[in-house]
Amino acid sequence: MAKKSAEISPCMPSANAVVSCRGEDGSDNALVVGYVSNCSFDPPMVMVGIVPSRYSHGLVRQNPCFVVHFARADQKEAWDYLGSESGRDGDKLKHLGLTVEDGAVVNAPVITDFPVAVECTVVDSIVTGSHEMFVGRIEHVHADEEFINAEGRLDLSDADLI
Repeated sequence: MAKKSAEISPCMPSANAVVSCRGEDGSDNALVVGYVSNCSFDPPMVMVGIVPSRYSHGLVRQNPCFVVHFARADQKEAWDYLGSESGRDGDKLKHLGLTVEDGAVVNAPVITDFPVAVECTVVDSIVTGSHEMFVGRIEHVHADEEFINAEGRLDLSDADLI
């Protein structure tokens, strides 16, 4: 489905999301994270928590950007796989047959199969115990057209997201 650009604003509707990232060598990965939140209205920023032992943590450290994706309930199989397998063991995106494009602004993969993708550049991080919270400035929002309202803002009120 074709994507349409949405106005950049805090747009985290869920505490769970798929986060994609790219290593310095160009390798792409994605994982399910349980800590995702808006953290600034102006400028629009979000934070994602990644456990330092996770493969994706090193990729975000190498290439300080990421993309936050929201998945539909009917994408639970992909969600479960991304949340249970490690990118150290193989290309999870290729295994699932997901469609990946380069970010419009950041050097990270956008998984176009998911209805929403939020490109972010890391501006700071803090270790909060078990997780490192990466603070990302929202650079671009991709969304299926049905989720963009008449004012150009993201509206997920009727979305059947995980």
